[in-house]
Amino acid sequence: MIESERVGLRARHESDVAVLQTELYDDVVTRVRADSRPWRPVPPGSAAAPHAVAAPSDDVVCFSVVELASGELAGDAVLWGIDTHNRTAHLGISLRPAFRGRGLGTDVVRALCHYGFVIRGLHRLQLETLADNAAMLAAAGRVGFSVEGTLRRAAWVSGAFVDEVVLGLLAEDWVPVSS
Repeated sequence: MIESERVGLRARHESDVAVLQTELYDDVVTRVRADSRPWRPVPPGSAAAPHAVAAPSDDVVCFSVVELASGELAGDAVLWGIDTHNRTAHLGISLRPAFRGRGLGTDVVRALCHYGFVIRGLHRLQLETLADNAAMLAAAGRVGFSVEGTLRRAAWVSGAFVDEVVLGLLAEDWVPVSS
């Protein structure tokens, strides 16, 4: 497990899938804000389920987020679009409703940066989020990500185009939190 101050990132367990499906995927209002693909109903247990346990891949790494104090499943974290030639990747996180607003997102982003920069040897991490996602913008900023631009009306969300913000962090600019 990769640990930050209050969270750990571990492999997805089969017991995580139903919880993540119900609380993160089936919450359509929230899910359409977190994914660039249109939401569609996917039955639990389907190979197409977004949180299904999958075989290891070179270009995507999915984690389950665990709150260390309670040992409870707190959400999902992913490094995706991993480009081993250019040593870059994108990151994303999603916390269960009961774990939002507690500052855990910053810890999840820190843990993903540790994995990306220290374990994988990546040079650059990037994230994209909706311009009104204050929680993600704040978490990324606390970890050292810089706003690199705004993609005007780039995301189709609940019947309207909205702006998306692109943030980046280079390995040389990352300051790990010492334990």
